[in-house]
Amino acid sequence: MLLTGYTKQIFRPECNPSFESVHCVATLDDDISEVLPFLNAVLGGTQYFSDPPQVMFHHHGRIIKVGAREIAVNALADEAEAEKILGWLKNEINQAWEDRASITPCFTGKAKPQLMEILKLLPKTNCKKCGQATCMVFAVALREGAISPDACPEIDGDNLQKLDSYLNGFDLEA
Repeated sequence: MLLTGYTKQIFRPECNPSFESVHCVATLDDDISEVLPFLNAVLGGTQYFSDPPQVMFHHHGRIIKVGAREIAVNALADEAEAEKILGWLKNEINQAWEDRASITPCFTGKAKPQLMEILKLLPKTNCKKCGQATCMVFAVALREGAISPDACPEIDGDNLQKLDSYLNGFDLEA
């Protein structure tokens, strides 16, 4: 077992204390830097950094940063949800460490769709019918997997099919 435990801190973001969600930072009892490339390979991190070693994940609308001695998670409902995610990550970390001999480490993040390729297929009317301020903002949300292409009511069937096909080449959460 690589990660034996952690101490967590739950707080509301200082930038906007009226947010209903909370953030969690867990200080790890152990240095897990050696497992990060293996964890990245198993869970498919969106970004990987080698100095200092850390990997970022997008998981069910949350951003999770796992570093050598810290895990940070945003947009949590409450402390119980934080504990559930931290417990899951602890298990994933220890399993990746145990299985490291059979895992090819990954030192890069997942490829993301190109913003301009998405924008080319959108109507570029900035109609706001999708709930976004502009088609560019909509494209960014698509790129991050926050919404699906059919959330644009103005896109024609041919471009919707092309956009779906393009985005299917990437591992996005929608």
